[in-house]
Amino acid sequence: MGARAAGERAARLRSSPQFEGEGFRNQASTRAVMAESGRNVLLEFLFGGHRRKPTDPVPLVDPGTADPASAPADELNIIWYGHASLLVEIEGRRVLVDPMWSQRCSPSRLAGPRRLHPPPVPLEQLPPVNAILISHDHYDHLDLATVRGLLRTQSAPFLVPLGVGAHLARWGVPEARIIELDWTESADVAGLRFTATAAQHFSGRGFTRNRTLWGSWVISGQTRRVFYSGDSGYFAGYAEIGRQHGPFDVTLIQVGAYAPAWPEIHMFPEEAITAHLDLRGELLIPVHWATFNLAVHPWAEPIDRLWREAKARDVRLAVPRPGERVVVDAPPPVDGWWQAIV
Repeated sequence: MGARAAGERAARLRSSPQFEGEGFRNQASTRAVMAESGRNVLLEFLFGGHRRKPTDPVPLVDPGTADPASAPADELNIIWYGHASLLVEIEGRRVLVDPMWSQRCSPSRLAGPRRLHPPPVPLEQLPPVNAILISHDHYDHLDLATVRGLLRTQSAPFLVPLGVGAHLARWGVPEARIIELDWTESADVAGLRFTATAAQHFSGRGFTRNRTLWGSWVISGQTRRVFYSGDSGYFAGYAEIGRQHGPFDVTLIQVGAYAPAWPEIHMFPEEAITAHLDLRGELLIPVHWATFNLAVHPWAEPIDRLWREAKARDVRLAVPRPGERVVVDAPPPVDGWWQAIV
């Protein structure tokens, strides 16, 4: 379940401009609403489960463990492991993003959303990484078993939003490996600059909510820039992030787990395209789909909708299979592979 911030950690989060009363808040109201379609959402949840799973196994790719230091100095690659778990290979460094290798995104091993495909590589076979980024503390982004596995196999620091370090410390991560940032704050690790930026979402494990901060991330090298959205509804902040930190060589944006009942905390696919353009992105790689059943839309609907909108608005899009390495400067893999298994 994690832990609640105390002592200096609690004092720091309470001094944040994002903290008000007893918790963090968004820049705009994000009260989830039951829209007129709420009844249809409930019916789909109860009786439409077969549409929310792939009919055939999801194709996996073993990306291998090539040393990025042997690549051209400015090469930028992205490996999507499924859901929101990613490896960013940037200028000879590796950054692991929201790693989640467990079978369920839940506090229980017996209940909760179960994986729709296995991880393309075992956790212990990941190559050495220079940094581990966490966007927020929901179970599908911050997983106890995965963190403990990384403690055994990796030595990189964890960069997290304010308050999330309390969970890591309770789970045995040394304080020296925890870097907590508020929105707009930056830290330099292994020659890269990591900047915590805004998102429109919420946080919480168990019965607590908004006691830790959520956010998006900017990863900056000498010449390359990457944006990761974490979980977020669409909001005006993307344009500001684009002005301050863009343009981006690639944006990694949440496209799944949307519903009319919570329109302000998860983007619809068409909004992801708008966010990408606001951010001044070159290539868009969608995340937060295909791996866990977290909403009532059909399994491949996020990518079908995203693909149509990208074509209509002339956005460069790559939709990799889990484990497939995308070389950002190469022609992107968009072959409709998901259409054969729905």
